[in-house]
Amino acid sequence: MSVRQLQLSAELALSDFTLKIDEEIALSGITALFGPSGSGKSTVLRILAGLEGRAAGRVVFEDTVWADSARNTFVPPHRRPVGLVFQDGRLFPHLSVIGNLRYAESRSPAEQRAIGFDQVVDALDLATLLERKPDGLSGGEKQRVALARTILSQPGLLLLDEPLSALDVRRKGELLPFIEKVPDVFDIPTIFVSHAVDEVARLADQAIILVDGKVSVRGELPELFQQLDMHGFTGNFEAGAVVEARVTGHDAEYKLTMLDLDGRKIQMPMVASLNMGDQVRLRIRARDVSLALSKPEDMSIRNCLPALIEEVRAEPNTAFAEVLVRIGQQALRARITRQSAVELKLEPGGEVFALVKSVSFDRRVLISARA
Repeated sequence: MSVRQLQLSAELALSDFTLKIDEEIALSGITALFGPSGSGKSTVLRILAGLEGRAAGRVVFEDTVWADSARNTFVPPHRRPVGLVFQDGRLFPHLSVIGNLRYAESRSPAEQRAIGFDQVVDALDLATLLERKPDGLSGGEKQRVALARTILSQPGLLLLDEPLSALDVRRKGELLPFIEKVPDVFDIPTIFVSHAVDEVARLADQAIILVDGKVSVRGELPELFQQLDMHGFTGNFEAGAVVEARVTGHDAEYKLTMLDLDGRKIQMPMVASLNMGDQVRLRIRARDVSLALSKPEDMSIRNCLPALIEEVRAEPNTAFAEVLVRIGQQALRARITRQSAVELKLEPGGEVFALVKSVSFDRRVLISARA
């Protein structure tokens, strides 16, 4: 994937706070703009797309200045190589799917069409939908068409403004694999706005967390999710860690997929589409990790991983403590009671076993062995 440079320096007074951001970002894959509702995420996208011209500052993509308030420079939206997908898709209702796609294709000069019509239709599995009108599509199908239409405009930067927020769990699950393949298949860096931690953990290569219009945390996954103070943004229920593992095989009899996590064997319910050698990302919630001082016997939890305690953080106003444990070069988080932490005498440097239920993994394929 190509890496493209974005310089974003913007200040804009909003009703509840002032958006103030000054970042230089190497864009590759999917970058998540993450944070609570009303933190300024969508405003940042509007500034990048040229739909918000009131911000003071400077926006430079690669070597092209899109906005510079000090020099009174402002490139209008239609002259920026930016594709923007909204929550509702905004398809033309009077056109069929193929009509919507051909319209977008016609907006770019033929000599600049590096991305072909058939390539987009195939990648987003739209062949059976081409003759249908938008009112005959499901929410997930509409968003796939909206994504395809935007890609056919040949953008240099793709902006996704919470494209999953209006979908139910099943439709969201159907759309996620299509979004995550966009940067690889089309070589388009993508900025993805979300306030849902599961979406960020599944899709993002790096994340920028906004709180009240300012960058609070920035980093690459999985390192970002290892920070114990992340639960202030993810919430205690969704707090966890992101690790990477390699598929080593399947157990057809018990319907399990076997993986290698830095030399430790783990298993999860079988995902038949995974191939031997695939590199996958797994999100493991802190509430699904237990700790033991010795290796337990005669228990249903099958993933028992030797680990080294790196940090223990008690929450004096609650019953809980969060423990960061190191497994090889990677880390897990465990949310346990403060009483357990004291009685087990958990301290940095101590050796424990991390117990993880096999049913608790969310996953994403990072590298396919068949690619």
